[in-house]
Amino acid sequence: MAERERQIVAGAIGFFAEHGFAAQMRELAAAIGVTHTLVYHYFPTKQALVDRVYLEVIAGRWKHEWETLLDRRSGSVADKLIQFYRDYSRTVLTREFVRILVFSGLSDRSITERFFSMLGERLFPRLIRETRRYRGCRSRARATTREHELLMGLHGGVFYGGMRQFVYGHSMALAQPALDNEAVIADRVHSYLQASLALAPIGQAPAVQAFFTASSAAHESAMASACG
Repeated sequence: MAERERQIVAGAIGFFAEHGFAAQMRELAAAIGVTHTLVYHYFPTKQALVDRVYLEVIAGRWKHEWETLLDRRSGSVADKLIQFYRDYSRTVLTREFVRILVFSGLSDRSITERFFSMLGERLFPRLIRETRRYRGCRSRARATTREHELLMGLHGGVFYGGMRQFVYGHSMALAQPALDNEAVIADRVHSYLQASLALAPIGQAPAVQAFFTASSAAHESAMASACG
């Protein structure tokens, strides 16, 4: 990547994280300290620049090691989820990531839709599978409504730490714990897994279609077929 291009991308990340996506390219160029002609030289449309920001800030932070960790058959489910969410928080929950995701959700959602599609393919099916393993369930059925909502409580709770810090600028505690704090993450994971034991057997609740695409369904087919 050329130095000027790198300057524009870095400047756009900071600008979008601070101001959102409503500004025109001229405003962005002025804030970065370059001409809008130079910006258009590298990014002929605003969407092209937004797409690069998505790759740099959102998709580029995904680690294949997380999939390997969750697919590993050894180790307890709780330990794997704690290890995953600690590293996920450390890697993902930055000011730029959180604020850009929120601003995108408040505008055209082009970034949020791609992000949640990625999670629906590469993360959520794995977490559902591991949760079922914790429950002693070997079903390959789609996630039920309660399974899905319970998982969103865990995942959303972890992300909310970033919201409090980088959007609200507020802490409920006297000292805000680190976003990857082991005890806090462990509390969330253990509470989630304990609550999952109260879920109804698979087949007794309507399935949730959102987030689980054909590719994720193929991933789930590795699970066995019975749950009781």
